[in-house]
Parts: sequence; structure tokens; C-alpha cells
Amino acid sequence: MSPSAGVTRNTLRQQIADALRDEVLAGRLPPGREFTVKQIAEQYGVSATPVREALFDLSAQGLLASDQHRGFQVREFTVADYRAMAEARALVVEGLFRNPAERVAVRPEGLASIRRRAAEAVRAAKGGDLDVLIGYDLRFWRELGQFVLNPYIADFLTRLRVQAWVFAVHRLRRDGMDENVLWFGHEELVEAIARGDREQVHAEMCSYYAHALAWADRLEAREAEGGAEQNAEEGAEGNADGPAGPGSAVPPQSPQPPESPGHCA
Repeated sequence: MSPSAGVTRNTLRQQIADALRDEVLAGRLPPGREFTVKQIAEQYGVSATPVREALFDLSAQGLLASDQHRGFQVREFTVADYRAMAEARALVVEGLFRNPAERVAVRPEGLASIRRRAAEAVRAAKGGDLDVLIGYDLRFWRELGQFVLNPYIADFLTRLRVQAWVFAVHRLRRDGMDENVLWFGHEELVEAIARGDREQVHAEMCSYYAHALAWADRLEAREAEGGAEQNAEEGAEGNADGPAGPGSAVPPQSPQPPESPGHCA
């Protein structure tokens, strides 16, 4: 294979991965949606090799689940998964603040772009434009992550934030967005960073993650309530049909969690 062919294939691989990631984040590929390498290759009119590589890249990022026989599917994140994401991000950020002078280097020339991302993210959230919100929110945090001196930490935080959006997007599509479920602190955070106010930056970050965990609490409570209601309905149906005879017990069915409003990941 010639060098130019390798560059072309790698570029195509990245383009396909980016396109599919955008489809997942937009909610057009919903959780549980299954597809094969062949289907994606035919959709984009390309060979199977870069598609397979792109799908494995997205699987490594935690966005897809793969099965040898069934192909790939968009990963379904649970409330417990989301809580773990928020807790992991909070712990990592808390670690950065233990000695920020050695772990974080703010570049003033980068703040103008981050301010624009912050303003656009807040504007999109208040205007209910989910596609714009996700794009600017991810860019905002990615550019802030460039101030973290350890690139592995920055990549880890970005990956978790993308996964959190995958968890949230279909809920937002269904139930809409409002100030009760979205975080609007982008601009306050970036201004605290610009002032060099470490105490306020820390407070904003703590508020951000507390907001995420509080939303997880509400989701869990809502799911528990929905499960209890479904069990009560099933019990009433069973009583209406009369008692079951020996050996005719019906196995319990797992309650399906209701859809819940989303959260700015």
C-alpha cells in the first residue's frame, strides 16, 4: 500500500467515525440501534475496511457495543452509568485542583475562543437548540481541557462527556429542555478562570458536578416510582384473572424505566 493510500484510508476512517458520532449525539442513531459494517459501508458508498476501523474506534470510546454475530449497536447507558461518569469526572477534576500550578496552565490567548463557546452554549440551551448546544458544549469543555497539562486526563474527561451526552440526548429529544435540567454556568466558569480565581473555579466545578448528581437522583426516583406503578398494575391484572394454580406461576417481568428529561452533560 502506498503512503498516500494509507493517509486516504485513515482520513476516511476518521470521517466515518466523526459522522457516526454526530448521528449518535444527535439522537438519530438511538440507544440499542443495531447495524453492520456492510450497512454502513453501503450507506456511505465506501469499502468495508475504513468502516470497520471506524466502528472499532467508536467501540473503544464506549459509544458502541460490538458482537461477533450481531454486528454493532449504539450503547445504552443507564442512570447508574451516568452517575458513575459524573462521579469519575468530579474525582479527576478534584485531583487537578490539589496542585493546579503543576497540573493546569491557562493560556490567555485561548480564552477568547472559549468565551465564544460558552456564550453560544448558553444561548442554545436557553433557545432549546439541542444540536447547537451539544456542539458548543463539547467544544467548550474540549478547549478548556487543553489547559490540562496531562493529555491523558484531558482525553479521559472528553470521552466521558461525550458518553454523558449519548445518555442524555434521547431524553432531551423527547421531553425538551428547560432551566430545571440544564446547566448554564459556562460563562461564570470561564470568567473565574480568566480572573485567576481558583477558589471560584473550584466552586463552579463543584456546582456543576453536584447538579449532574442531583439529576441522577431525580432520574432514579422517577424510575423507582414508574417501576412501582407498573408492578401494581400487573398485580391488579393478576387478581382480575384469578389466582394461579400450582405450577402456573408467571415469572416477574422487569419494569421498563420511563423516559426522563435530560441534562447538559
